[in-house]
Amino acid sequence: MVKARSRTARAGVPAGAPIVIAALAALTAAGCGSGAGAAPKITTTARAGVAPTPPTKGAYFGAWVPPEVRGKRTSPSTSSPTTASDTPSGSPSGSPSGSGGPSAKPTGKDAGKPGMAPVVGFERQLGRQLDIVQNYASWKAPFPGDLDTSVLSGNRYLLLTWGSADTKEIVQGTHDELIRDRARAIKATGKPVFLRWSRDMDKKSALPRVHSAADFIAAWKHLRTIFKQEKVDNVAWVWCPSARGFGSGNAGSFYPGDGEVDWICADAQPGGDYDYRDLSEAVKLFMEWARGRAKPIMIAEFGVPQSYGERRAEWLRAAAKTLQDPQIKAVVYFDSDEQADDPRDKRRAFSVTGDKRAVSALREIATTPYFNPRNLPVTSD
Repeated sequence: MVKARSRTARAGVPAGAPIVIAALAALTAAGCGSGAGAAPKITTTARAGVAPTPPTKGAYFGAWVPPEVRGKRTSPSTSSPTTASDTPSGSPSGSPSGSGGPSAKPTGKDAGKPGMAPVVGFERQLGRQLDIVQNYASWKAPFPGDLDTSVLSGNRYLLLTWGSADTKEIVQGTHDELIRDRARAIKATGKPVFLRWSRDMDKKSALPRVHSAADFIAAWKHLRTIFKQEKVDNVAWVWCPSARGFGSGNAGSFYPGDGEVDWICADAQPGGDYDYRDLSEAVKLFMEWARGRAKPIMIAEFGVPQSYGERRAEWLRAAAKTLQDPQIKAVVYFDSDEQADDPRDKRRAFSVTGDKRAVSALREIATTPYFNPRNLPVTSD
């Protein structure tokens, strides 16, 4: 049964209206968004200047943009977010380019690199280059793939969402050779990499391979031990359950501990069983839990359903306020329809392409100074 709307409708705001941009800028200047106070002191096990580290102010803006096959954006079976669960030397600044900033506007010069055409096309809509490009890899998929190599060759961060095997097998050492190979491959890139392993481990669908929170934590620590043995310093470990798991489940029990995690994260789509649900409601319980951790937060796989119609732009502008939280240091939009059951399933379709109002609202977020901490060049509409 579809749940009733969680909030009353707000007055619509014309896409691209100067007052909206000014309001977002004012929020940024005030250092607030969702009403939270000052961020807690943030700690990380990542090596500064080598692994990805949080921006001093604001949050990185990234996205998952599916690849193209014969002109149509889709997701290959080896890297699809729906199957991922079975599935570089750093610079002094910690930026992917080694210089702390870009060398050119997003003119499409990277479009010819393998896998980059959809990413560059999405960036053109945003009017700026992404800070983070996400890619998915199943447990046994080779690394780096074409898109990984293309991203790492420029000045964008790679967020590698890596699937998992059976946690008990991992702890028993069954997969040590594969893990060691992957660790060496990531080290060999010489670039900072966000590694999001076994995301959504708290979901019931993951239970057959995760078994329990204790098994997951043991497997997480086993991976980290091997990476440490291989002296992999260019990785930031991103722990990422579902935001829903903090309400309907016990996602917090899967937390390996502050000394084992660099970033805490949540997948925060509104949920296909809601008629309308603000992002603030989707992440509320996760954010309450995260307040007790001195870690930077990444909101991954957030997206506005196409079923929201004309309210999509409104949803995104409200989300911008929620995401301007001093502890949130990275946001990653899920610009994909691949989770939809069929073409009529608009509740799980999140791509903004073709929706001018939604594109305009997402552009407002991406070009707001808070979400552009590296001060990347912004192009005109």
